[in-house]
Amino acid sequence: TMSGTDRQPQALTKPALGEREATELVDRVFGLKVSWIRPLPSYDDQNFHVRVSSDSGEGADEYVLKVTNSEDSREPELIEAQTQAMMFLSAEGFPSATPYLTKDGSIMSLESGDAGNKRYMVRLLTYLPGMPVARVAPSAPVLYEIGKLAASLDRALAEKFHHPSVKSLHRGQFIWNLANVPLLDRYIYALGQNEYRGVVEQVIEQFKGKVIPKLSSFRACINHGDLNDHNILVASTSSSPENPQYRVSGILDFSDMSYGYYVFEVAIAIMYMMIESPDPLGVGGHVLAGFESILPLTEEERGALFLLVSGRFSQSLVIAAHTALLYPENKEYLMITAKTGWKHLMTMFEVGQDAVEKTWFETARAYTNRC
Repeated sequence: TMSGTDRQPQALTKPALGEREATELVDRVFGLKVSWIRPLPSYDDQNFHVRVSSDSGEGADEYVLKVTNSEDSREPELIEAQTQAMMFLSAEGFPSATPYLTKDGSIMSLESGDAGNKRYMVRLLTYLPGMPVARVAPSAPVLYEIGKLAASLDRALAEKFHHPSVKSLHRGQFIWNLANVPLLDRYIYALGQNEYRGVVEQVIEQFKGKVIPKLSSFRACINHGDLNDHNILVASTSSSPENPQYRVSGILDFSDMSYGYYVFEVAIAIMYMMIESPDPLGVGGHVLAGFESILPLTEEERGALFLLVSGRFSQSLVIAAHTALLYPENKEYLMITAKTGWKHLMTMFEVGQDAVEKTWFETARAYTNRC
């Protein structure tokens, strides 16, 4: 996802290391010899999947080399907070990556780039097993587990993560924070004059009227903020190919972490799980049930869920349209998710808030009756 409020054109900030430079970097900064390297897709950072040959034979031998774009690299305390949070969560038993330390014992290193005076923050993170949930149609048990994980993760961060860097997570104008749906006004021009624009305008207006005044009644916490279909990895637990069972094996990409509210995390997870589902309106109840098994929502929080999910769809769609204008070469990729996203948002509004909530809450209730 994009990080800055007004991101500089990507060409200016995205690192462009070749595989040979990346290999030299791993050797120079981390003291490891690369035996195999290949690029991983990333929106505005540069990631490499790296295998190293270890003489000692101890520790992992696969890593992700993460080279952060030059814009975000100017906020080292934010990257520090994200990395410390990953280390904390891993120690708490969550499937998050941990950094391999540099030769001088740091979790990251600021390196000067190829052209000009650009500098990029470099980290080497453990490579997590599994495949993105986007590649499997998530079953009810997986959706439930994702909801449960979202609640446990936020609660662990809110209650026990006290690293000094945590104060950098107050990111008031951060465009992806769910409280900032009203900021989309600035970018809505990017939608042009199509049939969808009216729905997004409606979401923004209702959000200002019904969600913003309620924020102070929601329970605050630290959000991962981007539990999407590519940031959650799953691994197969069954040996029978005709009846695959999956469990969550990894949580990636903490770059959208910020202070927010518990209900934001469940809304974001519901929205992204809808994108992958053949029955989009059905998934919310399973995610909600998992979430509420750890942290039941209050009446106010439940009442905001429909607009929060719609708000995240709107953020995703408006920012994608805006970005497609900035970087036409990415348009193809950006518009694939958008197609499904528009379809689901329109369906939510055609079916209407009452009916959608009824589906969600009845599904969730069925779980509590079972237990």
